[in-house]
Amino acid sequence: MDRGAPSPDRKLRINPLDRRGRSIAPLVVEAAEQIAHRAIRHAERQFIDPAIALTLLEEAAATVSRSLEMKGLCDDNTVRDIRAYLFRAFIRRMNRAKKRQSALEEAARINSEATNNPIHPQPNLDLKILIDELLTRCDPKTREMFYRRVQGFSWKEIGLSYGISGHAAEKHFNQAIHKIRERLGSKEC
Repeated sequence: MDRGAPSPDRKLRINPLDRRGRSIAPLVVEAAEQIAHRAIRHAERQFIDPAIALTLLEEAAATVSRSLEMKGLCDDNTVRDIRAYLFRAFIRRMNRAKKRQSALEEAARINSEATNNPIHPQPNLDLKILIDELLTRCDPKTREMFYRRVQGFSWKEIGLSYGISGHAAEKHFNQAIHKIRERLGSKEC
């Protein structure tokens, strides 16, 4: 077993408050504590640090708790298997985190290749200059949406940060790109 991994005989404690200080339903906290070891083992197989995995589990528990409260299901036993529901929410959150991490690593690799390759830095450098030039023609909101999208955020997550729906965020971004195309006189991009 890994030195950083918790021992399976020790019960992991889940924080009953999420990172924003909102309470997590006791039913969800109990379910999270029951699946914690399984979730961390799964995350380790995906090369995710156990501490990050535990944080992702707590965030998933907070999300599930808010979802159940919104639907009025927190006190009832209407959810068939809260542990399976929570584990699936954890897996989705973990996959998004891995996707973001992969996108950041790829961007860092491309940036490193563009700056460290003295033989042929031109293609990546040209692309970077073109993107920077196009982004200067965008409003700050659109630029921020672009950077978040490159980092792997979903449209829903981007929309939440601006207090709009994911569809509205995507529509705003597409309209801004369309305006830039019109200014440049390009029909295809």
